[in-house]
Amino acid sequence: MRFDAIRQKYPKFIYKNYSYKIEAGSLGISFIFEVPPDISFHPVIVIKSVPTSGVGTLDNLVFHVGLMEMLSYWKATCSPEIIIEAGCLNDGQIKWWKNLIINGMGQFFYENKIDWRASDFIQIRSLQTPDVCKFYRHRVSVRLRDRYLVPFAGGRDSIITLEGLKKQKKDIALFTVNPVSKIQKVVKVSGIKKQIIVNRIIDKKLLALNKSGYLNGHTPFTGLLSFISALCAVMFDYKNIAFSNEKSANEGNLKYLGKTINHQWAKSSEFEKMFKDYCRRYLAKNLNYFSFTRKYGELEISRMLTRYPRYFPVFSSCNASMRINAKGSLAAKERWCGNCPKCLFVYLTLCPYLEEKQLLKIFGENLLQKSKLQPILKSLLGRGGHKPFECVGTYAEAKKAFNLCLKNSKIRK
Repeated sequence: MRFDAIRQKYPKFIYKNYSYKIEAGSLGISFIFEVPPDISFHPVIVIKSVPTSGVGTLDNLVFHVGLMEMLSYWKATCSPEIIIEAGCLNDGQIKWWKNLIINGMGQFFYENKIDWRASDFIQIRSLQTPDVCKFYRHRVSVRLRDRYLVPFAGGRDSIITLEGLKKQKKDIALFTVNPVSKIQKVVKVSGIKKQIIVNRIIDKKLLALNKSGYLNGHTPFTGLLSFISALCAVMFDYKNIAFSNEKSANEGNLKYLGKTINHQWAKSSEFEKMFKDYCRRYLAKNLNYFSFTRKYGELEISRMLTRYPRYFPVFSSCNASMRINAKGSLAAKERWCGNCPKCLFVYLTLCPYLEEKQLLKIFGENLLQKSKLQPILKSLLGRGGHKPFECVGTYAEAKKAFNLCLKNSKIRK
């Protein structure tokens, strides 16, 4: 479906409402997004085993989770006007959200050949004014316990964060979203008993629209994790949220219409600072949101991982092996698909530090000798197309890893 035609048919996207309640120990959150004249979405988020006290103070945090979840549905029509009925935003917040959309949806705009530069490309209108909005300025200001919530998906980065905090004797809970069995295997190896589990359930109507030709593409998922983790940190009484985003996330993939498009923008230092400031001003004054691995490069992360061989049989950094099924939930396949840029990049950065026997045991094959992956390898090294739209490191890091492998005779010249 053509971009102009779909925007003309669907000029307004409405964040209508949200609701939440505790049932059987879990907090169920429902959102209503409407796209007149004929589309409505009802996604759900379920947070398991929640404490029963303090839930009544969560309106503002839940509302903000909905604002971030909204982008996954807005992208189907890319409506020029977003109307907020579920809560209220002041002028500064509206400016913040426009900035997030333009930067965080950059890959989506590139993939769909969308020009966002017109002043009327997107307008955000908050129908409730701050003086009547029931939770305006209701940021949480209670003192939170000096404990650490670690977003965890079983990859290299979050393992390094977790093990680093364990060495510091911190009180830790893992924060997992749709933790399928392969993630839970890594959780078990970690030895961490406390886990905050979130199930995100996508409205199947969105999947149907994607199949029928409505707009689709990348959204800043780490941004969504940031807002959900802030909600969970407040609910479960954790002061610190320790993400695992490296400095390499700051490098973009390509230029489009004069702007750097960065697949990992929501993992970048820019977003981290934006969210930290927004969180303290509008969400929870005392939350400490940061990235534990920000100072490290990808080769450093891989080298540090080799200190923890017990994770070798279970860890996975492959995103392609996680698919959304027809029910809108994640269905895990094998740990490593062996065909994507992420698999190849992780193999490349581990190659200088592990014997081939160990690499084969982890990945099942030598990915550097796989002919179908050679075009991807060239793009990682800056010798082909743009850097792949995946969570991979910088060109410089890939080149350094490649040269180390050559030096160690692990790659045929």
